Amino acid sequence: MSKIEVNQISSQCGSTLTIGQSGDTVTLAAGATQTGFGRTGTVDWDTTAKTASFTAVSGNGYFVNTTSGPITVTLPATPSAGDIVAVADYAGTAATNAITLARNGSNFEGGTGNGGISTNRQTATVVYVDATQGWVVVNSNDASFQLPTFISATGGTETTCGNYKIHTFTGPGTFCVSSVGNPCGSTTVDYMVVAGGGGGGAGSSGSIYGGGGGGAGGFRESSGAASGCYTASPLGAGVSALPVSIQGYPITVGGGGAGSAANSCGTTNRGANGNNSIFSTITSTAGGGGGSRITGASSPCTNATGNSGGSGGGSSEGGDGWTDGGAGNTPPVNPPQGNPGGDGGNPGAVLNASGGGGAGGDGQDGQGNTPSSPGASGGTGATSSINATPTQRAGGGGSGGSAPSGSGGTATGGGGAGGTAAGGAGVPGCAATANTGGGGGGSSGRTCGSGGTGGNGGSGVVIIRYRYQ
Repeated sequence: MSKIEVNQISSQCGSTLTIGQSGDTVTLAAGATQTGFGRTGTVDWDTTAKTASFTAVSGNGYFVNTTSGPITVTLPATPSAGDIVAVADYAGTAATNAITLARNGSNFEGGTGNGGISTNRQTATVVYVDATQGWVVVNSNDASFQLPTFISATGGTETTCGNYKIHTFTGPGTFCVSSVGNPCGSTTVDYMVVAGGGGGGAGSSGSIYGGGGGGAGGFRESSGAASGCYTASPLGAGVSALPVSIQGYPITVGGGGAGSAANSCGTTNRGANGNNSIFSTITSTAGGGGGSRITGASSPCTNATGNSGGSGGGSSEGGDGWTDGGAGNTPPVNPPQGNPGGDGGNPGAVLNASGGGGAGGDGQDGQGNTPSSPGASGGTGATSSINATPTQRAGGGGSGGSAPSGSGGTATGGGGAGGTAAGGAGVPGCAATANTGGGGGGSSGRTCGSGGTGGNGGSGVVIIRYRYQ
């Protein structure tokens, strides 16, 4: 039989204790708690909607508001059998911004993938069963509750960084998509597309003037939000990832433009533009070639101005008045894919050639009018970690210095450093590094004899990144 004691109801060993009779309701007093009864398969709902990722507590239900973006609900660590969590799409936005149920080390329905809600107004309740099955969905108001699936693709040089795969194309190829996944996994890819840089201009023969630096190839990038939030360049800010479908996407990687030939006043009397790079709907435009000054100061060739392109080529000195650098971001896209080359010319103190434009800034204007004037710097490149390593690309080429002792202009982000003048020799411009999209360096002039050749622009690159597991 049972006996009642102060603050305690106890039974004799081996007997059954019954509280209340059939049809009665047993209510705990205000402020009292219960232990040992276990849960009945329901949760206590927290009616304050969650607007950011959080870790769930067993026994609770949560309304999750994904109006501003996807949210991850991390399930309890080291759960016990019977632990229970429920999640509901608060604002009906899960189809746009999915809710991920992160398994936190335990299995999810017998596998190692996370759960997810990607249907508007869906609610799901999960219970931890055992180590084999882990968390199991026991109740959902929508039959389309999804486990995540991911993009699967081949092509280029493939590497991984955690849960993300990276495809690097340094030449033509095909990005072949065999699976597109779902919103709980991945359906879009981040990208960086860099065109070939322009060739540098040639320095003058019979005078001191150097050639203009080549412009960098166009640089276009997404924000990185779809594939691990790596550090993208400022040009990627706010740019959406690209959706993909099951098909092959041809990849074009633009080559760099040739530097201007020395002492030529024909069609090669300017650095050549590079070539475009293309992935899906994204085309990055070739960098513009640098201007050249081939003949003496009194009779310059007509090609001293820089060419337009993704970034514009720098100009050489043109005799009378300014010579303009090439325009950047041509044709225009938003955000801009590049910047203009610097200006050179002969009004007053500024005389020599200018640097090519880069993804991160304009080329520097010409720096002086003496036999020891330095070359101008190319515009800075843009730095991205899309391949898991911070790398600067698409810098403009530096211009050639004045003969006989002017130093060449510097260049960053893949642009070839400008040619340096030494002892009156017409020193060639430096070539840009392959697969950086950098502009080629302009060469120095020569006070007697031929000027040097311009440096070749660097080839481009296409990099694609997405979550694959």
